[in-house]
Amino acid sequence: MIFLVFSILSSAAIYVIFKFLDRFNINTFNVIIINYITAAILGLLLTNTQVDIFSIYKNAWFPYSIIIGVLFIMTFVLIAKSSQIVGIAITSVSNKMSVIIPIAVSIIIDPLDVLTNFKAIGIILAILAVFLSVYRKRKVEFDPRNIYIPIILFLSMGLVDSIVKYAQHNFVADEILPLFTVILFAMSAISGLVIKFVRRRSFKELLDMRILLWGIGLGISNYGSLYFLIKALNYKNSTGNTIDGSIVFGINNLGVIALSVIIGLIIFKEKFLKINWIGIIISLFAIYILSKT
Repeated sequence: MIFLVFSILSSAAIYVIFKFLDRFNINTFNVIIINYITAAILGLLLTNTQVDIFSIYKNAWFPYSIIIGVLFIMTFVLIAKSSQIVGIAITSVSNKMSVIIPIAVSIIIDPLDVLTNFKAIGIILAILAVFLSVYRKRKVEFDPRNIYIPIILFLSMGLVDSIVKYAQHNFVADEILPLFTVILFAMSAISGLVIKFVRRRSFKELLDMRILLWGIGLGISNYGSLYFLIKALNYKNSTGNTIDGSIVFGINNLGVIALSVIIGLIIFKEKFLKINWIGIIISLFAIYILSKT
């Protein structure tokens, strides 16, 4: 469970950094690129095995690291577009509710991840808690024809986590994990640089000291979020059994939301509705139930 705690803390740190980026009006996309470069370097530093760069593509996990890396940067662009067109509230709900997909995929692909009645109750409470926690009472006005954007975001975010779970379950053991993350985050960085080139934006912006510092901080947090999540999925208890992926994704998502709400309240003085607090209370019950299954 310690790896899951570290993953939650890392993900909450990402939330804090993005809030500060917004507050200080810092170009988020540039920070994202530096973040992925930093994360790739971290993975390289943690890699103990000798790497033959000319044969690395032969590894079974290689295509998945490429796909996830590209999807990482694409979902970020999609989140930005969704926030602009349909609003932050709907975007946030679509983003967080996507946890339903990796939970379902974990149960489907892992024969040991059995959906018991007790676990089903925990998952249902988790989904309800996510919705209530991120709900915001705002007037939503957007063209109904654009509803496809949050739907694509929902599917994309769920797809990313699902591919992570599939790759971890079939290929990514702990000794492979650092190298897996190197390729993944390097691909994200390359994709970001390509997008920047296509948009004809100056690459000198990446050398701004504020961009570099925030990017490095985000990269450390981002790397920790993925690294410890996969470590949690790989972890074996005293009986030699791993924790069910559906439980890991459920607790991780709930923990990040609960901690983000607390941080938002204490540091950023955010105001929350009663329904949000109800969601947090339900999330604690859900975490307890899932941790006991």
